[in-house]
Amino acid sequence: MSDARDDEQGRAGGQQPQPYGQTPYGQQAGGEQPPFGQPPQQQHGGQPYGQQPTGQPPYGQAQSGQPPYGQSQPPYGTQPQQPYAQQSYGQPQQPYAQQSYGQPQQPFGAPPGVSPRLADGSVPLWAPLYGAGPLESVGRFFRKYADFSGRASRSEYWWVALATVVVWFGLGLLGLLAGLPGMEVHADGSSDPGPGFYPFALVFAALFFGTIVPYLSIGVRRLHDVDLSGWLLLINLFPYLGGIALTVLAILGPKPGGARFDRPRP
Repeated sequence: MSDARDDEQGRAGGQQPQPYGQTPYGQQAGGEQPPFGQPPQQQHGGQPYGQQPTGQPPYGQAQSGQPPYGQSQPPYGTQPQQPYAQQSYGQPQQPYAQQSYGQPQQPFGAPPGVSPRLADGSVPLWAPLYGAGPLESVGRFFRKYADFSGRASRSEYWWVALATVVVWFGLGLLGLLAGLPGMEVHADGSSDPGPGFYPFALVFAALFFGTIVPYLSIGVRRLHDVDLSGWLLLINLFPYLGGIALTVLAILGPKPGGARFDRPRP
């Protein structure tokens, strides 16, 4: 009787009876209604419309440790491919076209006047030694006795030339002083040195004829460093002008094209 009376009162108030367990449209369980213009809140952990659940990334973004959408994850146990020329952190970057150990390293596009160096930092004997000292220049002069290939730096050439002038001048002066005792003067004004002069004359002749070949070879190598043919050394056959021309060429600086005359060897 009471249920029938409640239904009659509900119809009189303009409300329709609802099935058991359902709430009227726009109302939440418990009889509370949200403010006008706001969507109803869902129960049991539901999120309002248009909001992502808690802990989920926005749409179109991958979770941490996951590849972006449209990209496949690399197989297990393989490293992801690094971009071209990208080096790992803490590892030195390898230069382009690096030479093997023990081979000469010539920097790519290096300016002229840079000596090729071995892995230990030394300059090989076949290469020009720029900035050489007097002892190094004389040593390489005799060690490359008949080597007409490769190049010779200005320092190598002119230190040898200076050493030659000093040695010849010194031998001549000592020979003259040694030949004063016993010197004979003739009536026409000529003179013959004493016996002490002849040992120095023999040393002078031995050095002169013994260094003809290395002097020719270092002259050819100096022309190579200027990117010129070694056959230009023949202009020295012309008196005076040939020597002046070769002196001017020997003063010139190194040219990049001179590297074509190098013959690397162990």
